[in-house]
Amino acid sequence: MSEAPTLVAFLGGLSGSPLEEMLAAGRRAATLDSLERALSTGAFASAILVADSRQGPAELPPGVVVDVDAEAFHFGRRLAGVIDRFGLEKPLYFSGGSVPLLSAQEFVGIAQELGRGDGLVITNNLYSADLVAFSPGEALRKIKLPDSDNPLARLLAEQAGLAPRPLPRSVSSQFDIDSPSDLAILTLMGGAGPRLQSLLDDWRLDVASYRGVLGYFTDPTAQVLVAGRAGSQVWQYLERETACRVRFFAEERGMQAEGRLGGGQARSLLGFYLAEVGVERFFATLAELADAAFLDSRVLLAHLGIEASRADRFLSDIGRHEEIKEPFLRQFSEAARRAPIPVLLGGHSLVSGGLMALVEYAWQEHDRRLAGEA
Repeated sequence: MSEAPTLVAFLGGLSGSPLEEMLAAGRRAATLDSLERALSTGAFASAILVADSRQGPAELPPGVVVDVDAEAFHFGRRLAGVIDRFGLEKPLYFSGGSVPLLSAQEFVGIAQELGRGDGLVITNNLYSADLVAFSPGEALRKIKLPDSDNPLARLLAEQAGLAPRPLPRSVSSQFDIDSPSDLAILTLMGGAGPRLQSLLDDWRLDVASYRGVLGYFTDPTAQVLVAGRAGSQVWQYLERETACRVRFFAEERGMQAEGRLGGGQARSLLGFYLAEVGVERFFATLAELADAAFLDSRVLLAHLGIEASRADRFLSDIGRHEEIKEPFLRQFSEAARRAPIPVLLGGHSLVSGGLMALVEYAWQEHDRRLAGEA
């Protein structure tokens, strides 16, 4: 019988401001929920929680062991060390806080696919992965070890010759806790595991801006603008699952995975326009194009060469512009807040899994409203 896969979750490297600490706590809770959900199926041999010195969850699910390393972090070397040290033949890696909505049955499906033989790499995104399951584990020795998880699946396919098996693009496979905005979306729609849900209940995040855009997705007369690192799968989802019209600007996919984030390499059509006309005219123009806008602000910042701190980016995402230290991002975020239309700011997750989650929840609310009127 083929050896059952082993779960490997990485958790750490996030601390500092209150919002960063909140996100770290949310990711930690979501990771433990995911490990417990997967282990409850019996499809996995065990689970390894790879942490830095700052992590120390007091109550671990049965079957989870913690591997702590306080040395300078390099993703690829760290993963290779864990695979060698534990002798893993079929690892299923995911980053802390990613795929918090992945169901027990979906975890089972990945385990079953790995069990069919060697030579496979299963991922939620071949070009910017945060879940990668592969067999054999020693295939990692054949690639140039990456410093982040984003290119891991692609490298295993291209350099180690593993056959790629992308997971279906769904809310559960694409939703990632990457920003406080993702926690707000989870607060609105529900579906979090017990540990994370307990935190969300305590935090009581403001979800008014997210609730305010739901009606546009189900309105045939409305138009929604989406801009950032969103792929054709997201566009296809929006075309299939929304009643509204969609303006779609897909820019700088793989920006981080391919190293274009710094050095002035990122380029954005909206970024050129923003630089030309300024923030006030930029948002006035968006209001002429759509009834609501979802912007991956990281692409615009990279295009403009703005090196805002993670704390400032998180403050921008949830509309607390007055606390932002970076001058341009503070001005941009304030203008977004005052825009003639609802403008939601965030990272990659906002224009991928987060957007898909909002659409799904919008239809649930729509159907509940119709049922109440009947």
